Amino acid sequence: MSNAMTFSDLIASLASDMGDKPYLISSPDAGVLTYQRLHSQCVELGSFFARQGLTQGDKVSVYLPNGEQTAVLLLGIMANGLVANPVNLMCQESQLKHILLHSDTRLIFTTPELVAALESALRGTGREIPLIMCDPAAHGLPAQVVTVSTQEGSSPAGLPRLEPSDEALIMYTSGTTGLPKGVLLSHENLIFNARNVSVEHRLTAQDRVLGSLPLYHINGLVLTLVTPLVHQGTVVMTPRFSAATFWADACRYECTWVNVVPTIIAYLLNDETPCAELDLTRLRFCRSASSALAPEHHRAFEKRFGLDIIETMGLTETAAPSFSNPYDHADRRVGSIGKPSGTQAKIIGTNDQQVPHGELGEIVLTGKNVMLGYYKDAVKTQESFTDEGWLRTGDVGYQDEQGYFYITGRAKELIIKGGENIAPREIDEAVIKHPSILDAAAVGVPHPEYGQDIAVYLVLREHAEFDVSDMQRHCLAELGKYKSPSRYVVVDELPRGPSGKVQRLKLLDLPGLA
Repeated sequence: MSNAMTFSDLIASLASDMGDKPYLISSPDAGVLTYQRLHSQCVELGSFFARQGLTQGDKVSVYLPNGEQTAVLLLGIMANGLVANPVNLMCQESQLKHILLHSDTRLIFTTPELVAALESALRGTGREIPLIMCDPAAHGLPAQVVTVSTQEGSSPAGLPRLEPSDEALIMYTSGTTGLPKGVLLSHENLIFNARNVSVEHRLTAQDRVLGSLPLYHINGLVLTLVTPLVHQGTVVMTPRFSAATFWADACRYECTWVNVVPTIIAYLLNDETPCAELDLTRLRFCRSASSALAPEHHRAFEKRFGLDIIETMGLTETAAPSFSNPYDHADRRVGSIGKPSGTQAKIIGTNDQQVPHGELGEIVLTGKNVMLGYYKDAVKTQESFTDEGWLRTGDVGYQDEQGYFYITGRAKELIIKGGENIAPREIDEAVIKHPSILDAAAVGVPHPEYGQDIAVYLVLREHAEFDVSDMQRHCLAELGKYKSPSRYVVVDELPRGPSGKVQRLKLLDLPGLA
């Protein structure tokens, strides 16, 4: 496992040590990008950036779906001392405009299919940002990047010397409570956390991960792009998640672990594609992250697919994971995000003092994976830390006597009914136990007497029909009268951010809540 703490050092050393070993395999065409080729393309990118007049610290945006080019561009930007800005393809126009202007991006890599969205977002702003056309499915750099010849016929220079504390990534949060914030992460933040993952999950050079999560999300970027670099493994990159091909890809490319979010687990449970004939014995575990996994889904997945789940949790502000359940099955806790991973964590009350085990409060943490801050926003950066320098996660939860942490909801999403705090997740988990329900999210709604009451939004399983009387009986048995929802709304899907977390406050904007 490499000790390098900058992407320039890491990629250069891997080219020397690993050579022709596959770093990235593209699905579905099985194209191979070796460690040596990754290094040479990063060096070529450095020459291109220099010709464009870019210097260390400049921001470069990548507005692309998953693919080999996307992976090389993100790593190459960081390895050359620039700051990569992966842009969420699900952004609304106002968010896209804010990100492109606020980030001070100097260059955008994109595809012809996405140019119209960029032009619309930038129209009338007075900003003209050069666009470089790409094909994420292609092998090799975009045509506009490749040097056909040099004036003196010399080879491109190598990668620059960088410091671990240098900025490497600016990734914008989903902006559920306002405009997206630009989270600044250093080389050390990203590589330190990738090393934590490698140690926690006992990953070696023989391991291969199936990467279906988008690279514009911190989980997809750190877990499936950066972590294999640290343990000298391989990533199998798919254009997007597909329940119909997920297990076939894992089998075909001999993956040893898969990295998913709870939404994917729900889709896989609901998918009827047969996979019994596939040999999945090489798979050691499934890693779930980004949001809390319902215990019912956890147990159902392990029973159906015979594959253990390691539940974890992290934030963009912590370069992905900050908690993880142990690797050993006997030490895991269903429903828990596990123990701190490469960090220190505690639960604090309203006075910012640590509370006893079992008592609810806000989860705060500190460690080398914690962000440098929010770009151009000193006020929000200061507000996101306690006076002692611990990062406020905004997650409400508790720690048990054995040191395991549990999340019960977001501080801003807590339902307060008649003065009693009710965790939305408690409602979600009870509702999901009903055989007709695939997914659920509870939210507080105004009530003239209680202050708030409980509404729940439901996604039905395929071919299921909703019976409100049956659901009311189910919730009464599971939750009791006081915590049973008063209103139910059936929707096709729940609004989610790029990490897969349900954006509960957006539920109130959906039609159907009378």
